[in-house]
Amino acid sequence: MNCPPPSRRRAFTLIEIMVAMMIFGMVIAAIYATWALVMRATQVGQDAAARAQRQRVVLRTIEDALMGIQSFQASQNYYWFRVENQGEAFLSFAARLPDTFPRDRKFVGSGLGKDFNSRRVTFSVAAGEGGENNLILRQNPILMDMDQDEQQYPLVLARNVKAFTVECWDTNKSEWISEWENTNSIPPMLRVNLVLGRNTAAGGSAPEFAAARIFTVPSVMMPVAVQRGGTPPR
Repeated sequence: MNCPPPSRRRAFTLIEIMVAMMIFGMVIAAIYATWALVMRATQVGQDAAARAQRQRVVLRTIEDALMGIQSFQASQNYYWFRVENQGEAFLSFAARLPDTFPRDRKFVGSGLGKDFNSRRVTFSVAAGEGGENNLILRQNPILMDMDQDEQQYPLVLARNVKAFTVECWDTNKSEWISEWENTNSIPPMLRVNLVLGRNTAAGGSAPEFAAARIFTVPSVMMPVAVQRGGTPPR
């Protein structure tokens, strides 16, 4: 009687196992590299979108203030207009601000008897706690000094500001100028340039983002004769 031969079982060799592990490692590395690339692209997109949104907020805030700008020739101690670009950029003027303007409830409240819709707004660039430059907004009622809270804790409109410049249209020279020395008048147009850099402290990776906007100023200075009820000179 013949017995069947015993079955042979073939095992993996060490070389085959090492090759399989190497291929598996390459697949995992490719997946991780793709995932990292997608995450980086997503972060860059989010940073860019956040920066663009922040720029829109800043420019809209400046526009809302300019739409209510006020100036009275007989009261230039309170209604002066000033633009500077040397050193830290500076834009300051008086305006009647809408109810939606930032920190409006601090200055307007029927329950508290406050009605300071007309305020001086000052946009300027100042160093932040991390060494970056921030665009800040300070406000004060026209006939009152700025309180300590506004001086020490201004509203930060944008962080990591690389550039903030304001130019005025000079009708006499027919060109944009960087300094408005005639504080007794209002320029007919303003051009605002804003460049925001990446937030390196928070790991931001998007490149610098620049925006520019031209604003037409809807108001002119009120002459003394009109302000006091007389007949304006012709």
